[in-house]
Amino acid sequence: MSSPRVGVIGAGLMGHGIAQVFAARGFEVRLQDVRTEALERARSRIRSQLELLGGGSSALSRIQTTLSLGEAVEGAEFVFEAVPEDLDLKREIFRRVGECADPHAIVASNTSTLSVSAMGEGTRNPENHVIAHWFNPPYLIPVVEVVPGERTSARTVDRTVSLLRDVGKEPVRVRREVPGFLVNRLQTALLREALALLQAGVAEPEELDKAVRGSFGLRLAVVGPLETADMGGLDLWLRGLRSLYPHLDNSREPQEILREKVGRGDLGTASGAGFFRYGDEARAAERSRDDRLLRLVRLLYSEDEQGR
Repeated sequence: MSSPRVGVIGAGLMGHGIAQVFAARGFEVRLQDVRTEALERARSRIRSQLELLGGGSSALSRIQTTLSLGEAVEGAEFVFEAVPEDLDLKREIFRRVGECADPHAIVASNTSTLSVSAMGEGTRNPENHVIAHWFNPPYLIPVVEVVPGERTSARTVDRTVSLLRDVGKEPVRVRREVPGFLVNRLQTALLREALALLQAGVAEPEELDKAVRGSFGLRLAVVGPLETADMGGLDLWLRGLRSLYPHLDNSREPQEILREKVGRGDLGTASGAGFFRYGDEARAAERSRDDRLLRLVRLLYSEDEQGR
């Protein structure tokens, strides 16, 4: 039986990686964007990433790029939306996909914060709408959050989970929509405390990142926070949290140190400066990151597969 056709709307940072994942697993993919240069850049990046992964170029031949949304979703059983985080834009995409796609097609948003229920308001077949939140880089990070909307059917969730498993991903079922879902809520809590420590002059950026990478960050790849608490003893954690909670940051707005950087145009790797400075070697640094991530993922997940 041939694999179902997949449509991907948006060829940017996440969209091209999602297309690559499916093409590498034998799916025929149609990747759409409104800009020709975005599609050309996507093909170039996919080629480079396939080289990193040690695979052949045949996956690239299974990706057809197009400027037409209708062409991208025609005959597709699954459509992944990966356009920028703008609710009005995503609503328009859901409306147009609903008009062009098969009525039984599952439409999954890659949103990291927005509501799929709000995206699908007034469209047909909201029972087929779901969130499939991938993480950057999508061709390396195993987990994809699967989040139902208010009217999403259990069948849609089950089919999405099954599809993601078929392409080697680790789907995480989130029982209902909450802002930020699971991962971004946890990640944001960490960043809020890191920014507070940085603003208070407790440590330099390099030391903060090093502290996380070489301690619990390393351990989290194997043991999650709740299992960590179990292993340490919940009674000990309770005593520790009672002592530490009053001193943790509880800001309701982003800290000034972050607002100032954005105001100056220091946006991170895209602008050449953020908490660190990036020169011409930024792309090489990204490639080095991907190489280290790839080795880690292969080590952890090959061992996990052998233990099953």
